[in-house]
Amino acid sequence: MKTMDHVAIMKKRWGLLPKILEGKKTVESRWHKSKTAPWNKIKTRDTIYFKNSGEKVITKAIISKVEQLEIHNNKQALKIMNRYSKQDLGTTGISNIVKEYISNKNYAIFVHFNNVELVNPFAIDKSGFGMQSAWLTVENIDRVKV
Repeated sequence: MKTMDHVAIMKKRWGLLPKILEGKKTVESRWHKSKTAPWNKIKTRDTIYFKNSGEKVITKAIISKVEQLEIHNNKQALKIMNRYSKQDLGTTGISNIVKEYISNKNYAIFVHFNNVELVNPFAIDKSGFGMQSAWLTVENIDRVKV
């Protein structure tokens, strides 16, 4: 099966990109009300590129494991986030911003990654993905590289 490339666009104010580079963050989670990207579009050995919103891509990693979970209520969501907070947030504490982000979501995806490398910074073109897209899946990163 062909590997895919993914671009994860991060909220800069959460300060997670430096934690990826420091090795403190080894999981990226996405929480959604519906099964949107990367649901069923991501698998082990795919490459994930990371960038802060409004900035260039600066790092990449290889996906080592993907977990897709159905969320039934906010209590379950918080329990799951507590389990992954150290790997996902680089801390054991869960801020109110994160609690609000995971509230009332029906699906969560936990993308485990390793082999983090810096890349020569590059911009991306999100045309065709929607301006609000925070996750892009492509056959080859060159398709969205500017």
